[in-house]
Amino acid sequence: MKVPFKSVYTNKLFYNLLWSLVVLFVIAFLWKPFFAIAMLALMAFIGAALVDLLMLYPKDGDKHILAKRSLPEKFSNGDLNRVTITVESHFPYPVKLSIIDELPPQFQIRDFDLSANLQSGKPLVKSYSLRPVERGEYEFGALNIYARAKVGFFSRRYRFDSGASIKVYPSFIQMKRYEIMAISNRLSEIGVKKIRRIGHHSEFDQIRDYIKGDDIRTINWKATARMANLMVNQYQDERSQQVFCMIDMGRTMKMPFDGITLLDYAINTSLIISNIALLKHDKTGLVSFDDKIRAMLPARGEGKHLQAIMEVLYNQKSSFAEHNIEALYSLVRNKIHQRSLFILFTNFESLESAKRDISLLAKLASKHLLMVVFFENDEIIRMINHGAEDAEEIYKQAIAEKFVYDKKQIVKELERSGIYALLTKPEQLTVDTMNRYLEFKSRGLL
Repeated sequence: MKVPFKSVYTNKLFYNLLWSLVVLFVIAFLWKPFFAIAMLALMAFIGAALVDLLMLYPKDGDKHILAKRSLPEKFSNGDLNRVTITVESHFPYPVKLSIIDELPPQFQIRDFDLSANLQSGKPLVKSYSLRPVERGEYEFGALNIYARAKVGFFSRRYRFDSGASIKVYPSFIQMKRYEIMAISNRLSEIGVKKIRRIGHHSEFDQIRDYIKGDDIRTINWKATARMANLMVNQYQDERSQQVFCMIDMGRTMKMPFDGITLLDYAINTSLIISNIALLKHDKTGLVSFDDKIRAMLPARGEGKHLQAIMEVLYNQKSSFAEHNIEALYSLVRNKIHQRSLFILFTNFESLESAKRDISLLAKLASKHLLMVVFFENDEIIRMINHGAEDAEEIYKQAIAEKFVYDKKQIVKELERSGIYALLTKPEQLTVDTMNRYLEFKSRGLL
């Protein structure tokens, strides 16, 4: 039997029994009749250890444990992603396993351990979920399988799938979820409101027979007279309108909520809104900026354009620079001439900082439909709702209430300048933004 000692690991049982032997020999030193018992226990211990090693290292080869880690093609940022481990035993007897996967350092999980009992020839499938909170490439280490036989003194280590890597993209899981809801007209189940249409702000589609329940205002009397039957005009939503998601990547978007930065919330929502816009037959584009323009995708309506948007969003990195609205205004004036819907994801923490940008934003809103999306601070709201116990906490709550008041004043200042404003919590960003987009579509504001 050849034992590669680098793969042998002693278990807790081995040390517990070893300490018991030490105690027996100490007692035997004080009381000689115990010496024979201690020697018998020592021989039994050595014999059991040898049997355990023989069971873990049989003569018929080394491939007694086979394991494989199955990763999806890519991870979705901010969502639970399933990882599957398949293990198969070729030992002639049952073994106990300890599965330790070396997870990427971004997760900071240092106590990962799965236990299982494995029968010979019967594959075992174990799965677990990971929730990344930042985009980028994640590197997995080795998949370590520690097998121990019935005695349990030692474990034998097997290593598989070392060096696997996977990319974390913006939340395509949420994108698909909203897409399915939109196709099946079930968006109301996830908070998207049904917008009542006022008047007709749609493109003419065709003339068809009247069906009970049709709006009598759509009756085409000339066609009715020709056909001697009630005929109505059918309309469809206006198409080929341009929708741009504009993402501020400056320092104010670095704030994390629930482990995810505001930038990643905005990126996830931009991907979902772009997909919904394409389903509505609109053209969608993308702009990202901080102190200068970082990326710009013209508005297109092809299905493959969504993949281009995802790739651009995957590679976006925020900086600590101040955002530059002048650069954004210059880009729009020179590159985007058709009236479009601009959804600007940014953040204002004070009324003064917002006032510096409102004049340029108002110029954008004079030629395009502009909606500024910025965020409530959940931490501040929780501080306000928490009961104050001393003067210091009262003072902190007063400052927190001033921040909340400033956010509401920013909304009023934007609306006073003809700019649509949306103040929302990070976790409600997608639903609130989609509600506004569908409202604009139904009201024919574009």
